[in-house]
Amino acid sequence: MIIVDDVHKRYLTDHGPGRWVLQGVSLTIPQNVSVGLVGRNGAGKSTLLRLIGGIDTPNRGRIERRCRVSWPMGLVGGLHTDLSGRQNAKFVCRMLGHEDDLADRIAFIEDFAEIGEAFDEPVTTYSSGMRSRLKFGISLAFDFDVYISDEVTSAGDAAFQKKAAKAFQDLADKSGLIMVSHSEGTLRQFCQAGVWLHEGRAYWFDNLEDALKNYKESIGT
Repeated sequence: MIIVDDVHKRYLTDHGPGRWVLQGVSLTIPQNVSVGLVGRNGAGKSTLLRLIGGIDTPNRGRIERRCRVSWPMGLVGGLHTDLSGRQNAKFVCRMLGHEDDLADRIAFIEDFAEIGEAFDEPVTTYSSGMRSRLKFGISLAFDFDVYISDEVTSAGDAAFQKKAAKAFQDLADKSGLIMVSHSEGTLRQFCQAGVWLHEGRAYWFDNLEDALKNYKESIGT
């Protein structure tokens, strides 16, 4: 279970504090429920994912994670760009206490990411798609109760997208997902529930279709 309680978030700009991206967001995400986040560009979908994944903090409010939550798999931050993909993968494995089976996990990450010789090149030389593939592979190498994804299934070519979709289907069968995607088909494939983000607020719907309906009505489609 993940509890989001009265969360407010805004960012500093060159002119001081910016607008509130999230203001008073409260919701409870049950375990083993896959959730799609919907809303117009700038509604705060990626911001909420970063907060839930623990790589950002709210200005006010709290987020309580009563389960093991992955970092956002599609976001390209969080990698040490001067290190290679392999070195980044080793660092994460050791940080999570997997020294004993390090070789197996590294082999899995290298195979899944499909970035070839670039796995041993500095991440600073990677495209955004290659970084997403690497982070996706690293995330899948560990067991979480909830996986969070920001457009990760769109990374790479058609073959990799198919592979990513299969991996997500396997995850949805055993864990929860919190997902952002501009593809309604992708959301329908993996998610049961939905959260509509609108004007800084979040609205929970047990049925994804209700979230999509409210979102589309808000933009006049």
